[in-house]
Parts: sequence; C-alpha cells; structure tokens
Amino acid sequence: MIQKTEEKNSTYQEFWTWFSSNEKDFFNAVKEYEKIEENFLDVVLPKLKELNDNFFILTGMSDDSTAELIVTVDGQIKDIVYAEELIKVSPSLDHWKFTTLKPESDIEDVIIRMDDYTFTKENIYFYSNEDEYYPDEIDLIFVHDELNDQNENEVINGTYLFIDNYLGELNFVTQIDNFSISSKVDAEKELIPIEKLKDFLSWREREFTEKYDAATIKTTEDSYSLLEGTLENGFPMLATVNVDLLQWDKKASHPWISVLRIKYQGDENNGFPDDKDYDLFNLIEDEMTLELKTEEGNLNLGRETADNIREIYFVSKDFRKISKVLAETVEKYPDYDMSFEIYKDKYWQSFERYGIH
Repeated sequence: MIQKTEEKNSTYQEFWTWFSSNEKDFFNAVKEYEKIEENFLDVVLPKLKELNDNFFILTGMSDDSTAELIVTVDGQIKDIVYAEELIKVSPSLDHWKFTTLKPESDIEDVIIRMDDYTFTKENIYFYSNEDEYYPDEIDLIFVHDELNDQNENEVINGTYLFIDNYLGELNFVTQIDNFSISSKVDAEKELIPIEKLKDFLSWREREFTEKYDAATIKTTEDSYSLLEGTLENGFPMLATVNVDLLQWDKKASHPWISVLRIKYQGDENNGFPDDKDYDLFNLIEDEMTLELKTEEGNLNLGRETADNIREIYFVSKDFRKISKVLAETVEKYPDYDMSFEIYKDKYWQSFERYGIH
C-alpha cells in the first residue's frame, strides 16, 4: 500500500507541475471569465479525470487577485480521500487557492436560483425525526415554502443544492445519516429555521463523540456462525458472520459499511465458486484483514456467497483507508469482475437480514 501511495503522489505531482506551467493563462481565463469554459474548464478537467474519473471542478475568484480551484467528487464517499491527497500536495502559487471538496458557506452567502425559484434562509426549514431504536441516527426532513406536486423536481433539486452549499460537501455526507425534502403541508413537526442547522449538527456530533469515541472491541476470539438460505431463484446462499460483533452495543462507533463484490462463474455449481476461486476469495479477505487493522478502527464482519457473487463485509470508524484498500484490491485482481461500495449505516441495519441483533 505504501508503494501504491507513492505512485499516486508521483502522479499528483505531475499534474501540479503541468498546472503550474500554465497557471498564468489559467488565472487570466478565470479572472476574465468570458472564455472560462474553453480556456480553463475544458483543459483542466480532462487532466484531472486522468487521475480519477470522479473528480469534478468548480472555479471562480476568491478575491480580486486570487483564483480558486475546488476539486469535488460530487459526494462519492470512496473518492474523497483521493481529492484530499491531491490538494494536500498542491503547490503554493501567488494567485491561486486550492480547495478540497465544496466548502461550507455562511448562511448569508447562500442564495440558489433555479428556474423560477429562489432558495435562501428565508424559505427553507428543517426538523429532526427520532427513533427510539436508533437514537444516534440523524434523520432530517428539509422543508421548502413552495414545494408542491407540480414543481417537485425543481424545488427538491434546488433545496438539495442549497443544503450542499451551506454545509459543505464533506459535512453533508458525514454528518447526516438520512434526509428527505418535503412540503410545508406534509410537515409533521414544528419547523426550525435552516440557519440553526449547523448548531444542531454540531450538538449531535458532540454527543456522539462523547458516547462512542473510546469504543473498541477485540475480535480475535469471536464466534462465527454459518448461515444457510435459499434465494428466490432457487440458488442456495451461505453466509459466515461474526455473531459477537453483530450483537455489539457500540455498533454506531463504526458507521461506515464496506462491501467488496466479486463475480465468478458458478452456474454449474449451484451459484457457488469452484475450489480455486473459493481459495482465492479467502486469500483476498485475509489480505484485506491484515491491511485493515482492528486497532485502526476496521472490523471484518464476514462474507456471503450466492448466485455467482461473493460479498466481503467490513465496518469502519472512517472511510478513507478502506477506500484505498478496496480500490487497490480491485486493481490487483483484474481477471475478476470486482466492485465495491461504501455507505453509512450507524446501526448496521444492512445485516438485520441475518436475524442476529
């Protein structure tokens, strides 16, 4: 992994060397604005896409003499770490400011106009749903004054953009577990002005940190259960899961769920892998477990095999390291059709299907 990181940093440096050699032209393109797409966006973005296809950019003048380049991943959790790494090694240039992800904004500065609608602190509110079974989840309902059945798409999109710009990209994906956007007539609780949202989230985050920051668990002597089932198509399913971990009362301390999916040919074996694939998949899981150490906040939850797919599950305190480990695992085994996803699930509800709580 150290070698891979060094290779990536070298590639980042190549991008910044290229950018620095053209920075005066880029600055003029942003400042003059008239041909910004042709002379900046259409030139810089393809170069960034060579590093990561989920990189996107925003630009503008930070002040009269400083242009800003914001590298965003449009909320893709597994790519945040790469945007952070890229900006971390950015050069110091007199007339440039480089920013990781869309930053948070002062509420007074956030005004979104889309179609015939305006989105400001004057017409957006929120309230929180509480669930006694999941007390630490932050489930928010955002409300816009003018939302109705006829303008649903426009107003929901505009409200989402407002919240994204107000909180900032990183805060949006890490501080809120679930959200929806509703109309005033459908509101079920008293509406809170949107300008109080940051204070609310900070308060909830402090509570969460106090409750879970020191939570640790040892898994070396845990019990594992082999679960069997049958899919709707008649194929059998086998899962091996860490029973002790699924019964842990501090699940929310490791809210990031990672799933590595490996597709294989198993039609002649009731959807199961042959011996060669089976051994390789176990090796892959062992390699990942060695890399993703328990003391660093990563826990191997188990695996499920069925219908030509092996899924390997981890839960983590943070998503950054596992994002890289999963990406490098996929790259290491190009002969297999692999993919992965990372998402937030504080109470591991994804695994309630196993009937172990």
